[in-house]
Amino acid sequence: MKKLMILSTVALAALSSLTVSARADDVLDEYNAYIGEDDLYNSNGERLREPWQIIRQDRANFHKYRIRQPGDESDSYFSSVDNRAAAERMVRSGTITREARRLLLNGDVMINVKVMEGDDGVYLKINVE
Repeated sequence: MKKLMILSTVALAALSSLTVSARADDVLDEYNAYIGEDDLYNSNGERLREPWQIIRQDRANFHKYRIRQPGDESDSYFSSVDNRAAAERMVRSGTITREARRLLLNGDVMINVKVMEGDDGVYLKINVE
């Protein structure tokens, strides 16, 4: 009986420590955007081939160049050029399905982007609407 009590106490303590460290990540910002033809090419006219490049170009178009399509929403996070420059790392650390990646690269699609912050830093959750 004493062994069972000790075992129960140890198990409860272990479970409590897991609960404390497993906190939900925070949403820093969220926006919807239409990925159109203007978002698929960089300022030199080169076709973009990676999701992070298109996300970065879309936000530069929105904030810097004022190129906007119907459905584009504002965000505060990517108004910073430094944050746009970090898009590659944030996409690589984040989540995007293979299908969402394919659709994003083809354009003519609405996306939802959540800028998340967790224990390992800031990352993106990208979904196709």
